[in-house]
Formats: sequence, structure tokens, C-alpha cells
Amino acid sequence: MKFFIDTADLDEIAEAKSWGCLAGVTTNPSLYMKTGGKLADFEGHMLKIAELCEGLPVSAESTATTAEGMVEEGRRLAALAPNIVVKLPVCAEALAATHQLASEDIRVNMTLVFSPTQALLAANAGARYISPFVGRFDDIAEDGIQQLANVVACLGNYDWSGKNVDDRVEVITASVRTPNHVTQAALLGADIATVPFAALKKCLAHPLTERGLAQFEADWEKVKNA
Repeated sequence: MKFFIDTADLDEIAEAKSWGCLAGVTTNPSLYMKTGGKLADFEGHMLKIAELCEGLPVSAESTATTAEGMVEEGRRLAALAPNIVVKLPVCAEALAATHQLASEDIRVNMTLVFSPTQALLAANAGARYISPFVGRFDDIAEDGIQQLANVVACLGNYDWSGKNVDDRVEVITASVRTPNHVTQAALLGADIATVPFAALKKCLAHPLTERGLAQFEADWEKVKNA
């Protein structure tokens, strides 16, 4: 399973990239807002992320509400850099926009997916990536991992060749909150997990590792002082 980072923060992206584990970036209007970014700087900021990522896919979300607006904004975002993927929220307008953008070899990440039927419609429209959410189900006391399992199983039943620019559809596990979300997504065979930086650091941490390192350091000090 590949790791994307779910952020618009350049420092977080740079650090995650330095680990050698980063395969892409996803952003959205809320994440951009958290950086203190201004509307006039949005496209420039997306370009900075795309350049920092050196060819890795970077999802930049359209805020248009009509199919025509999504297509227009999608074309503009995709023109910023070859590794930018247009991110659209699943709805009738976005399906129409995805169909048009895919016909122009512009990759689309369909987001805010909460059901297998939404995922199937997105794949048929030509989405390159489909982002089912996990954590938001957990927030309302439902099983987000089971919903992800349903999406992965449904999409895996079919051959999506010819539906989009790359002749394949990848599932991005989104709304990831915990290392267990990542583990369960990998066990289900999800292609990608897009993980906030704080959760990504939790994936690296383990108390037994920390205890072991402390013991190694303590024992080495005894060797040095013997």
C-alpha cells in the first residue's frame, strides 16, 4: 500500500518526503485554510506542492459547484503541473465533469465517497482515484472500515480498463485517524492511504520500540563507562 500525506503544509510534506515513503499528496480547501493561505495564492501554493513532490501525484480540489465550472477549474489546475490531479466531491455535477476531464486525459480524484454505489459511479465516469472516507463513519458510531471493505470489494470485481487516462482505478483510504485505520486498509488491499502528518508519525511510533531503544542506549553507556 502506498502512503500519501493529507496536508497543504509545505514543511510537513518536505519532512514526510525525506523519509522516502511518500507516494503523493492530497489537499482540500480546509487543509489549505489551515496554512493561512489566501484565495489569490491558492494556485501558486498548489504549484509549490507539485514542484516539491517532484512528479508524485498532488490532488488539488476544485471549489466550483457546476459541471462547467469544475471542468474549467480542473483544466486550469491540471495545467499548473503535470503531476496535479483534479479533486472533485462526488455528486451529479462532478460525475459529468469527471467524464469530460477524463476524455481530455486529466486525472480526477473523486472525494467524499461514503458508499459503494458512489464509488462505482465515480469509476464508471472515469475517475483515476476514488477516496472513501473512514474516520467520519467512526465519528457517527458506524464502521468505517467495513464501508471501505465494501468499496474495495465492489471495485475489485471489475476491469476498469479504458475508463480513465491510466486504465486503472486506485482506492485512496481517506479520513484516516489512527494507525489501525492504515493497517485495516492494507489488509483489505486498498491501494493508498492518505494520512495526516500527525497520524503518519503515530504509524512510526511504538512503545516497545521506544523501550528497546532506551535499553540499547543505557547498555551502551555501561559499555562506554566500563
